[in-house]
Amino acid sequence: MNTWLKIPDYIRFIIIGSINAAISYLIYALAVFVIGEHHYQLCVFLQWGLSSVISYLNQKFFVFCTKGNYVKEYLKCCTTWGISYLLNVVILEIFVRYLIKNVYIAQFISLFIVSISTYILFKCFAFKKN
Repeated sequence: MNTWLKIPDYIRFIIIGSINAAISYLIYALAVFVIGEHHYQLCVFLQWGLSSVISYLNQKFFVFCTKGNYVKEYLKCCTTWGISYLLNVVILEIFVRYLIKNVYIAQFISLFIVSISTYILFKCFAFKKN
């Protein structure tokens, strides 16, 4: 674990964030497959809701390595995810309606863009160390 902590947090975020994004994307793709492409906004809602707990625990323990404050940090993470979710649905809607049209590719690109803002919000707000 000491070697892991020597890695800068933004690199740890990329590694853990990639794992979280893969899990999130798999949830989204499965939901689209089961529910249907016309309900892609519902699918992204399900994706964010289901992946939030996994993401919180991974960010807390493996990226920002904070101790305690579980409820406070989780609530701040929920705020961060709320902002990220809204950003995600707006970007996704723009991509699907006007640019890319393919809901799978649009969400893949959207997740990448949203990840950058999520890192900043996690670092400066949710897991901010005093």
